[in-house]
Amino acid sequence: MERKTVELTFTTGMHFDVETGSGRTFTFDDAPEDGLGPVESILAALAACTAMDVISIALKKRQPVVTYRIHARGERRDEYPTIYTRIDLVHDVEGPGVSTAAIARCIELSATKYCPINAMLSAGDTEIHHAYRVSRPGEPVEEAEVLVTGPFRRPDIVD
Repeated sequence: MERKTVELTFTTGMHFDVETGSGRTFTFDDAPEDGLGPVESILAALAACTAMDVISIALKKRQPVVTYRIHARGERRDEYPTIYTRIDLVHDVEGPGVSTAAIARCIELSATKYCPINAMLSAGDTEIHHAYRVSRPGEPVEEAEVLVTGPFRRPDIVD
């Protein structure tokens, strides 16, 4: 079993300095100009987790990706705790000859098998919509939703 560690140190106001067991440092703060908010960091972690999966698989599939971005949008409920109830992830992929079927499969594998952040969120109240937008020079943009994970479902068992 792999263990990860994080140490937070309070400085002032709502400012916390963070050091991870691997030596990385960053700041949490409720003021956007002073650091990352904890809930916002979950959205960023989900985007980063699935992005690393998708680009890794796409490159192994020899997809000619030139540009790759993820657009993540989360909706939180009004009541406390103000958790994410819905997250939309759009994988924006550009490159000549990029296969939409290959990109859809990369997204599916990340969402159902590889991304632990997606698995944790989908097992709870959060519904996550996974989609793509593929652009190739001189061709129309292709967009589609690949699948939805959660809420209260293990992502490796998708309807």
